[in-house]
Amino acid sequence: MFFAVDHPCIKAKMTVLRDKNTSPKEFRERAEEITCFLAYEALKNLHLSEVPVETPLERTMGAVEENDLVVVPVLRAGIGMLGGIQSLIPTVKVGFIGLQRDHSTKHPVKYYLNLPRPSEDAFAIVIDPMLATGGSLSAAVSAVKECGYRHIVVLTIVSAPEGVAVMERDHPDVKIYSAALDRELNADKYILPGLGDAGDRLFGTL
Repeated sequence: MFFAVDHPCIKAKMTVLRDKNTSPKEFRERAEEITCFLAYEALKNLHLSEVPVETPLERTMGAVEENDLVVVPVLRAGIGMLGGIQSLIPTVKVGFIGLQRDHSTKHPVKYYLNLPRPSEDAFAIVIDPMLATGGSLSAAVSAVKECGYRHIVVLTIVSAPEGVAVMERDHPDVKIYSAALDRELNADKYILPGLGDAGDRLFGTL
């Protein structure tokens, strides 16, 4: 199920990301800030347990997350969203998945996978700035499921209708939260209007 997170602050930050003159430093900063908004929305229904806490004045009740939270950046561009999650949830565990396209079959091939062993209540947050064709992100979610994770959400910054359709076909049980649903893919499978290659813009490799 797809959710476009609509917020004035997200729209303003997206304008900075789309601008071709934005520096890698500012691109990374705005991407992390947008990720915080997406995570806030995606994690609203996490289960909490009450715990006692001592304030400077008295004893009261607070709350802690029950779920074992694991964030999974899809290499390499997903790393650009990682800081946003960690600033919101400092205790989150981190796993990584690397995918590359096979030049003959055009299908994504997994070249790296390192995830924490899932507990019964583990909650995986898969992050990738771009949901374009959906092939790589679908493969990433499949790999996370194969590792034993049953509760998964996906956070993306920009999505194309074509990629959303693939994800909803392959993983109807996974919720997708995105800062923008753009118009379409072009002939080279770039999102339009999009923001270019997120990995290159994050790391200055244009």
